[in-house]
Amino acid sequence: MKTEHLQGTRSDGEIIVFSITGDAKCTECGEELPRGSLLRIEQRKPLCLACADLDHLVFLPRGDVALTRRSRKHSKLSAVVLRFSRSRGHYERQGLLVESDALSQAEVECLTDEASRDRARERAGVVREKQDEAYIAKFAAQIMTRYQGCPVESADVIAGHACLKHSGRVGRTAGAKQFDAEAIDLAVRAFIRHQHTNYDRSLNRGMDRAEARLSVAAEIEEVAARWRGLSPLP
Repeated sequence: MKTEHLQGTRSDGEIIVFSITGDAKCTECGEELPRGSLLRIEQRKPLCLACADLDHLVFLPRGDVALTRRSRKHSKLSAVVLRFSRSRGHYERQGLLVESDALSQAEVECLTDEASRDRARERAGVVREKQDEAYIAKFAAQIMTRYQGCPVESADVIAGHACLKHSGRVGRTAGAKQFDAEAIDLAVRAFIRHQHTNYDRSLNRGMDRAEARLSVAAEIEEVAARWRGLSPLP
């Protein structure tokens, strides 16, 4: 896939993600990205959503204007999904990537008929099917063992996100399956980055990913140290 002419951010600061029409490869982790995968371009290099720190977002197809508007309003971080149309010769909007909680809140606000309720139940069912409840419970227990100050509900969310089947996320790595401390630390820090800092808002404003990560590094360490019952580094 040629990426020279692609940009990861529009002039208005909106993050762009591409649904690719050919095979590609993430330049950061080396993952093969088959046709139909989503990727972001940073400095003319393709990144998978995990490496672009966008894999916690869910896809909302275009079509429901009210749901799209409300989801964008409630989501701290969002991205527009584009796909190139060979017949029309230009990129076409496919939908949005938004936070799951934002989409859920928007769906509740839009549940004015039975069809909308059916869509919400169907989406919840798909998520449940992807989760291995027993493995997730063990992963969450290991988080609580290592981070005794972590709220139980947060440990459950971290484990559920990290351990989605077939996701390639840290909870599905060989190390994580042995409950390796490093894998658990990565999952916890990713959660803290997204939920306890302004990292997502910084990305949404167009800040470079590396710069955004550096700007919240101290906050992440402070929360992680507190959850482990340690004093933060000076």
